[in-house]
Amino acid sequence: MNKSPLLLVLAMALSGCQTLTTLNTDSQNQAQDQLEGASPNDINTALMMNAQYQQVNDIEEEAPVFDDVWERIRYQLSIDIPQNRPVVAERNYYARHQAYLDRISKRAEPYLHFIVEEIEKREMPIEIALLPIVESAFDPYGYSHRTASGIWQFMPATGERFDLKQNWWYDGRRDIVQSTRAALDYLSYLHKTLEGDWLNAIAAYNSGEGRLLRAIKKNRKKHLPTDFWSLDLPRETTAYVPKLLALADLLKRADDFNVSWKPIINAQVVEVVNIESQIDLALAADMADMTLTELYRLNPGFNRWATDPDGPHFLLIPTDKVEQFTEKLAATDIKSRLRWQQYKVKKGDSLSVIASKFATSTNAIKSLNKLNSNVIRVGQQILVPLTDGKINSEHLPQQVRAAANKSLRTKLSHTVKSGDTLWDISREYDVTMGELAKWNKLKKNAVLRLNQKLVVYKSANQPKEAANNTNRTITYKVRRGDSLARIASKFNLTVSEIIKWNDLAGQKYLQPGQKLKLKVNVRSS
Repeated sequence: MNKSPLLLVLAMALSGCQTLTTLNTDSQNQAQDQLEGASPNDINTALMMNAQYQQVNDIEEEAPVFDDVWERIRYQLSIDIPQNRPVVAERNYYARHQAYLDRISKRAEPYLHFIVEEIEKREMPIEIALLPIVESAFDPYGYSHRTASGIWQFMPATGERFDLKQNWWYDGRRDIVQSTRAALDYLSYLHKTLEGDWLNAIAAYNSGEGRLLRAIKKNRKKHLPTDFWSLDLPRETTAYVPKLLALADLLKRADDFNVSWKPIINAQVVEVVNIESQIDLALAADMADMTLTELYRLNPGFNRWATDPDGPHFLLIPTDKVEQFTEKLAATDIKSRLRWQQYKVKKGDSLSVIASKFATSTNAIKSLNKLNSNVIRVGQQILVPLTDGKINSEHLPQQVRAAANKSLRTKLSHTVKSGDTLWDISREYDVTMGELAKWNKLKKNAVLRLNQKLVVYKSANQPKEAANNTNRTITYKVRRGDSLARIASKFNLTVSEIIKWNDLAGQKYLQPGQKLKLKVNVRSS
């Protein structure tokens, strides 16, 4: 008996997927032509075969699955890379430093898969996953001379702008999850603001959208192109974008340049766990069967021995540790998640005094004792959170201590007084004029208005008068030609300080031989 052509096609289908993938449109059409006169059984067979064929085609159209995150990134690279001098120079530099690329892979290992997932969700260029290499070499404790921090290098003011909490307990700029969310929010905003040009958006991430917009406006007035390569930008920014493109080129053509990218497993290796309350991080590490250093590496946003009492109440935990961590967490009541001791309030005590004694914070004591105010009574018994009784938190990883000391800044408000300049105010708060101008969106030569409010970010751990016995009170005899500004400049002081220390308010001129009391830092003067 002759076999139906449809049955022959079915036999080919059953021989394996390899045959299925070779079927072309003509063979499909030929099978379809047989349906008209075929028996019901033949029709059912043809429909089943066609469904199988479609399923194989659908599988073929899906993106390939990779074992290595770098390969996953390489597959999706899409931004054109010009082979111009800036890109080639940066690429040659990276290509000569294989050990540096190896360190990058090691540092990026816990974070890169998460970052790639977030970028793909937003359908942004995958090249952005390489931006933390340019910014910080994937060092979550990276800290720039301009006070930028974290793998995405947020300045304090920009972090605040994109809802990154920064306080004594916690710095969201170093939090991998929150800083990634903020960086992608910022880049999305820049992309929209700069008319859909990704290179300009990436450049603006480095130097600010205001500078890019001014450069674009300047070129438009001259009827010049407004792409990144045509704009007049600061030297740092003109190298910034080529660095990113050079890394993309090295990843795309690694064999051509004899470099390698150490594989990073393309799988979720960490999970965000809701802990719902403050917790001692050493206790959390024990619950997860991790070292404290390993836990801080995944959660570098925390400055202290415990999480912030006011949140965020989330921890990144290795996926294979999550089950045991959540079980132990559920079995531990909230009060037992902090180590504490009883303390009897003495005369002269306040919550801030007690907090200072035990290297904790007023809020932590209030939270543990469920206090609604800062009022306490002599003889009152309160619970004080502890860090293993070590007031100086020596059990914290060195990087955590260093980052907490460097990056923590308090937001202050300065009201401009008569005669104030940016230089005076910068000296008063021990910041640079550039920082002060940037925080307040001013030019360095801006004329200030009386009673104008200025934002200042002051390092909480670096008061102007350091407690290292380098400050001295001296008597200075005024010389011919001296002025308050000249003396202030000479001793690294402010005019307002000299006026205050010597009751000079209302006095217009200094007299030669006049004696002034000055409080100077002998190291900086």
